[in-house]
Amino acid sequence: MLELEHGFRAVDVHARLDPDDGAVVASRGREISPERLQREMHQAGVVQSAVSPGPRPAGEGYLRANNAVARLSVDRPFRAMARLNGPRDPGDSPVARLRNLAAAPADHHTDPGDVEQYAYDSRLHGFVLDPLHDGLPTEATLEQVAASGEPVLVHAGRGFPPRAVAEAVLEYDFPVILSSFGGYPLDRDLMDEALALLDSHDDLYLDTAFVRFRDVLERGLLEHPDRVLFGSGAPDTHPDVGVMEVLTLDVPEDLMERALSKNAARVIEGLAPGADA
Repeated sequence: MLELEHGFRAVDVHARLDPDDGAVVASRGREISPERLQREMHQAGVVQSAVSPGPRPAGEGYLRANNAVARLSVDRPFRAMARLNGPRDPGDSPVARLRNLAAAPADHHTDPGDVEQYAYDSRLHGFVLDPLHDGLPTEATLEQVAASGEPVLVHAGRGFPPRAVAEAVLEYDFPVILSSFGGYPLDRDLMDEALALLDSHDDLYLDTAFVRFRDVLERGLLEHPDRVLFGSGAPDTHPDVGVMEVLTLDVPEDLMERALSKNAARVIEGLAPGADA
């Protein structure tokens, strides 16, 4: 794919980097090496990317994967974020609520001590939650995340909609980046729900990964110009696609610049201009 030529400094808050632990490069989705991911970001004109590991098999924790992603990010234009898991069911059914009353972390689940260590690791720049695949961390673990003050990217969608994020995550005091406008895959109603949450939650932000509705993106930028952050969703989609969708919106260039870089630089320190590799 040809390199995009645009005059913006673009940074990405939502990309996946799976460590190569021998023969397996990725656990799901499109499998590419760190070198190829870096090349695709360069082609899209993305100068920094926040990356985290993809889902691991059931019963396997993220400590090894997080450390590997942090190691692979060194000397690359990547900013590693630690993926967290937990014992709590993210569902809102009576069965899920009953199960959560007795939920206790297993050895492979993230605990407050893990979060504290991640927070002190200068190679890590935030956290990632994917409750549908990984479960929700314990309240004590989320309180430790809040104590760190680091941002958290939350994968949301039909299995964990914005209203569930509000109930389970937004009560804590840390910046939350809601993936895909909260509507993955292509659920316009959930995206509208996430946009409505911006009015009542000052630390909530939305990323653009896999949002293919131009009117939704334009509404987000026009109504909440400081709360929309560019996310590519790479490597499942080429970052060129996401960048072009922002560049072709019918909004002023200033709003494009906010979405592509300025907003993210305020939320994730490692994506600020002075942190460019």
